[in-house]
Amino acid sequence: MSNSSSIRHFLLLALADTQQLQLLHFCLLLGISLAALLGNGLIISAIPCGHHLHMPMFFFLLNLALSDLGSICTTVPKAMHNSLWDTRNISYSGCAAQLFFFLFFISAEYFLLTVMCYDCYVSICKPLHYGTLLGSRACAHMAEAAWASAFLNALLHTANTFSLPLCHGNTLGQFFCEIPQLLKLSCSKFFLRKLGVSVFTTFFAFGCFVFIVFSYVQIFRAVLRIPSEQGRHKAFSTCLPHLAMISLFVSTSFFAYLKPPSISSPSLDLAVSVLYSVVPPALNPLIYSLRNQKLKDALRKMMTSCF
Repeated sequence: MSNSSSIRHFLLLALADTQQLQLLHFCLLLGISLAALLGNGLIISAIPCGHHLHMPMFFFLLNLALSDLGSICTTVPKAMHNSLWDTRNISYSGCAAQLFFFLFFISAEYFLLTVMCYDCYVSICKPLHYGTLLGSRACAHMAEAAWASAFLNALLHTANTFSLPLCHGNTLGQFFCEIPQLLKLSCSKFFLRKLGVSVFTTFFAFGCFVFIVFSYVQIFRAVLRIPSEQGRHKAFSTCLPHLAMISLFVSTSFFAYLKPPSISSPSLDLAVSVLYSVVPPALNPLIYSLRNQKLKDALRKMMTSCF
């Protein structure tokens, strides 16, 4: 039995047992990181430069790319360092900082995806009011609200998690500092306190999820009423990238945090955490750039002017 005041570092999950496999994981994480940095970096560079991309959808996509870069840069570099140097240590303060920034960027991504859902809803269901409902000032306020909500959510959870006494050692069953793994180390007598914050966040996240589902029901109803096949295809192409992104992110993150303990295992927890924390930042730019002709044209023009 150890007390949190005596803990100076945590032991993260080793991705493999042998040095050769550790190096293989390092190379895989490096490839994914470079893909995420390149894809999101191109989006961040292309949208401000392309005047025809100064639209609400691309403004929110720019913010989403920033959150993707932040989330993958928070967790993956430490995992790469541990794989390369065959270590598992992370300091107590480093773990707290990693948890805060990961929650900040991952929460911002969820809130931004919710706002982007509203953008899809207005563009398809209320196209005549698009300029009024999604003006530049309204878009800025929605983005500010998403980032501010993410900051408060991260601050609340980090403060609550690290104020709990830790009675079950310092070994985490994850390759980065994650709330479910840290709560496993806390004392069982603080269960109600842990549950209170979890219920609050779950209620808030579920509210966003209900809004997304309701919006897409209205979107599909509106699209199916479009008489021409070409019009339906154009409408679907507008919202399908967002639907693909949010389906992967929401399904994996909800499963990671809400799955029952009876089906939890180290390999399953690792696979799910990779799916919601590492894969989306690398896939999001690819999904959007492949499905959006304006963005592809802007990227092509920017690459041509550079070379």
